[in-house]
Amino acid sequence: MKKILQTSLVLVASLAVLYGCSHGPYATTNKMYKTQAKDIAKTIGATPVPNNFDSVPAAAQWVGTTNFNMRKPNFVIIHHTAQNSCEQTLKTFTVTHSQVSAHYVICKDGTVHHMLNDYLRAWQAGNSRWGNVTDINSVSIGIEIDNNGFEKFTDEQINSLLHLLSGLKKSYGIPAANFIGHADIAPTRKNDPNVTFPWKTLADKGFGLWYNDTTNVAVPENFNSIEALRIVGYDVRDTSATIRSFKRHFMQQDTSKVLNEEDKKVLFQLYRKYMQ
Repeated sequence: MKKILQTSLVLVASLAVLYGCSHGPYATTNKMYKTQAKDIAKTIGATPVPNNFDSVPAAAQWVGTTNFNMRKPNFVIIHHTAQNSCEQTLKTFTVTHSQVSAHYVICKDGTVHHMLNDYLRAWQAGNSRWGNVTDINSVSIGIEIDNNGFEKFTDEQINSLLHLLSGLKKSYGIPAANFIGHADIAPTRKNDPNVTFPWKTLADKGFGLWYNDTTNVAVPENFNSIEALRIVGYDVRDTSATIRSFKRHFMQQDTSKVLNEEDKKVLFQLYRKYMQ
């Protein structure tokens, strides 16, 4: 077990030295990263202490398991930055008062900033939900794409994103259905990535689900659209907001908060895929 623990400590401690010798404009915040990573390494390396629950007898001797490793992410959440430049976003993520962060930032020229180790918890999802998961920050990787919220994403950004997603999926075994947007998990608060985001392109590569041709699709009369949205993963407590987020993602428009017949065909196909 000692060897396994040492391996885990080395992994976390290596985060601390990643930018420890920087001398650029982020030297100060990189030093803060290093300090926080060291603190996490100390926490992981500490011997577990007995929980002092009432009426629960504690063992006289600690016994540590030999079977463990680092927790791994199971979702990827895609955002647009809603800011005017990559540099502005980097600054936002390196000031403590912003209280927001992400694992990756992709600039317009395709440059990728890996700002936080994938095993650590970024503050990117906020108050959100997908299916039964209510603490999405603890199980996800956040990717921010430099975009003010209204413009198209550049070819360079999407190319870098596809390469990044391929690596993440391979490294962590993330299911295709678990590549989703910020608006999907927070329909009452968020609208990113914007409606120009190429979700179908991602789905064709295995990052997210998509629907097939709906020409001959017949939706059953008893089909419950709201229940289908819930099964797909959406929080349906505010149905209007949920429908809007669904249409932004899959219909690539958000002019209506009502499902029309074509929307229902798409939803019915997705519902069946999520049920498989």
